[in-house]
Formats: sequence, C-alpha cells, structure tokens
Amino acid sequence: MKNQIQLITYVDRIGCKNITDLKELLTNELKGLFGGVHILPFFYPIDGEDAGFDPIDHKKVDPRLGDWNDIKDLSSSVDVMADLIVNHMSADSIEFKDFLEKGSESAYDSLFLTYDKVFPEGATETDLLNIYRPRPGFPFTKFKLANGSEKLVWTTFTQKQIDIDVHSEGGKKYLDTILELYQSAGISMIRLDAAGYAIKKTGTSCFMIPETFQFIDKLTKKAHEHGIEVLVEIHSFYKTQIEIAKKVDFVYDFALPVLVLDTLFNHNANNLKNWLRTAPKNVITVLDTHDGIGIVDVASEGGEKGLIPDSVLDNIVNKMHANSEGRSLKATGSAASNLDLYQVNCTYFEALGKDESAYLIARAIQFFVPGIPQVYYVGLFGDDNDMDLLAKTNVGRDINRHYYTKEEILKKTANPMFEQLAELMRFRNTRKAFDGDFKLLETPNEILQIKWSKGSNWVKLEVNLELKKLLITESVGTEEQVYLSV
Repeated sequence: MKNQIQLITYVDRIGCKNITDLKELLTNELKGLFGGVHILPFFYPIDGEDAGFDPIDHKKVDPRLGDWNDIKDLSSSVDVMADLIVNHMSADSIEFKDFLEKGSESAYDSLFLTYDKVFPEGATETDLLNIYRPRPGFPFTKFKLANGSEKLVWTTFTQKQIDIDVHSEGGKKYLDTILELYQSAGISMIRLDAAGYAIKKTGTSCFMIPETFQFIDKLTKKAHEHGIEVLVEIHSFYKTQIEIAKKVDFVYDFALPVLVLDTLFNHNANNLKNWLRTAPKNVITVLDTHDGIGIVDVASEGGEKGLIPDSVLDNIVNKMHANSEGRSLKATGSAASNLDLYQVNCTYFEALGKDESAYLIARAIQFFVPGIPQVYYVGLFGDDNDMDLLAKTNVGRDINRHYYTKEEILKKTANPMFEQLAELMRFRNTRKAFDGDFKLLETPNEILQIKWSKGSNWVKLEVNLELKKLLITESVGTEEQVYLSV
C-alpha cells in the first residue's frame, strides 16, 4: 500500500451511482488527493441491516454498483482495500437458509458456529459472564429448524449476523474463496472486520485470546500468498493495540482521534506526545470512520491508566456533545438503537464545534504522525451531522453516513475549507520526507512540533495550541520555506 492518503467511503454515498463513477470522481474532482481507496462493503446487498457488513453473498459485488471487473479496473489506477468480514454473514444468505432447512444434512452445516460447538458439555454461569461483548446481552440467538428442532447460534453482533465457524472446513473454504476473488480483482489490502471476535473457546472471554492471534497470523499468511496486505480492526485498551501491532501488517491508530480532540480542547499536547513516543508505527491513522469516535481506545481498563485520565476523558465527551449542540447525544449509546456503547456518534467537524481552523489543524496532525492516513468521505468535506438520516433510520452511526448527490459533491469541492484541506493532502502525498525518519521535537506542551527527514529533504509541522496557529515549513534546496500558515 502506497504511503499516501486513502479515501474511506461507500460507493453509493459520495455522489456516485457505481464503481465506475467512483473512479471518475477520484481522477477528476478528487485528483491528486488519494493514493488508495478503502471501499466500504460493496457486496450483495449494500443496504442490509448493517450497511453491507451483513452480506447475503460476500462473493458477489452488488449489481447496482457493478461487478468484479469494475473493481479490477479501479485497482489499476489506485490501491484498493476491501473488507473481509471474517466473523459472520447474513441470516438471509442461501447458506444459512439451507442450514435451517436441512440441519446437519446441509452442505453448509459446518460453516456456522452453534452454541454446542463451543460448549459441548454446556456452559456455566461463569463461562457465559466471561464472554466479552461490547453490546448488551448474550451473543446467541435461538433458531427453529424445518424439522421442528431448535438451535442456539452464535450472533456476536445482531440476530441477522450469523457467526462463522472459521476453524471448520466450510469456514476455511469460504474465506479462501473470497481471498482468491480479491486477488483476481487486484485488491492490495484487506481489513479484517471484527477479527477479534472470530475465535470462541470455553473458559475464555472469546475476544482477542491467544487462538485469535493464531487465526489472524494464519489468515495473514494466506493473504500474503495472494499478494494482499492485512489491516486488523480492533477497538481495545491501548496496550493491547501495541501487542497486536507486533503480530500483523497494520492496525488502526484508534487512539489518535480522541487524543487530537484532547490536544485541541485543552491546549495541551502532553497526552498526544506520550502516545507518539510509544505508539506502533505500522498503523492506518484516522480521525473519523463509518463508525463512531472510539472512547475505549484511550480509556483506563481494569485499574490500569489509559492514555487520557478518565476525568479528562469525560470532559472531552461532554465537550463533543456540547459542540454539536446535543445532536451527538441523540445518536450515541442507547439513544438511537445504537449498541456500540463505547463510541460517540458525531462527525469530527461538529465534534470540533465546526471550527474550520481547528479542523485543518486536526487533519495536519493526522497527516504528520506516523502511519498511512485515511480520510473518511464525510470528513473530507468537513460536514455536519445528518439529522434527517438519523431520524429516518434511528441508527446512531447514520448521523455520519450522509448520502451525497453529485451536485452536493461539486458544491463541497468548491468550498474554501475543502480547497485548503486538498492543498494539505497533496502536500502529504508528494513530499519524499514522509518516507524518511520521524522526529517529535521537544517543546512546551502548548506547542507541538513534528519533523520528517529523508536525506536533504525535510518537512516540519508546528502547532501553537494557545494561539490556534498552524505552520508548515519545508526544505527547498538549502533554504527553509513556509508552505502553509493557518
């Protein structure tokens, strides 16, 4: 994957009708801004219960968007990342319907994870209470088979998302087939969605246990055989992220979004600096995604301190809600059928109180810290919360999943803030220094200075948090030149 900014987007929510339109957008209105694109689920169907993360057919491109040839055509111009949903598939899939019809006689019997496969002797109360789940309740759903018998099936996320037995022959074949399709389509990186929940074992939390790492390692090796890199998506305590990063190609720096808010809200970069001194470097950096702004990634856990003191973190969350004038409260926690209780649902722009200078500074910090930056499509335009979509669906995350028309895109790309952000993005994509050495310069905590150097090329970011001033300088021959001042 090129060390350039990636776009993360749904095909049909960024003013595009299909994958071909997306390619045209990237080569026209968004030219030079992205070296890669993470296409959020484009499988059949894109409009399921969980916006494509509950595929009925993971091996089929939704015909409304195109087909595998269109994905291959797109991959010829930019790096393409796709999700490999390793934990589950839709209850409406042909495979699960066949299982309900035929039970143990189904060709897909081994594909699905049932309660008795993990607990053949039954589970104790302790076993059940030990299962980690960020959503309320137990991860099982009772299904009635055609013969009248009943089965408890693992459903880690929702009752429509049926967990796969990744250790079974059926599960292995299922994932292998998807990897082969991805290779043929020119996909260069996969994101393992919900990989932390893929392995269930009696007497454990069933989340990021040693066997999970073994599974990720084996799947990563298979992906490498297909010429595909692997990004693992895990929201967890920061020390867990550091350990995971040692064993995979890439992880997300999910701590960064809240640390940047902390830095800007409190005019103090101390917590961010401490993280940058210890954070893994093989990361994809984000400020916003199709999910909410994660809190668990910086919080304390089990009596261990987090990256931000809990009292300060509480104030940051309250500040986000205040900056959005309470709109984020309507989408967060149990307020909007939202089961991701460890996230705040809000656009990053509104979390910053629609402060354009603060927003550009936040993006500059993201682009200068180690890692490959991803910019979410709503964040690309620095946009407001979509309260109309939230009211329509009552799904909390939809507050940050706007459906743009082509006309809206054209209007947004003519906006002065977008033009400044685009200039900053082109800078990040074209300067050789970002492939060199990272240095966090020693400064008072109200000042943040980051420098990248490669040979005689260098670039430097300086942020004065008290004055809310951004300065980017770079080497031009033997001279120092100001590139951008905000």
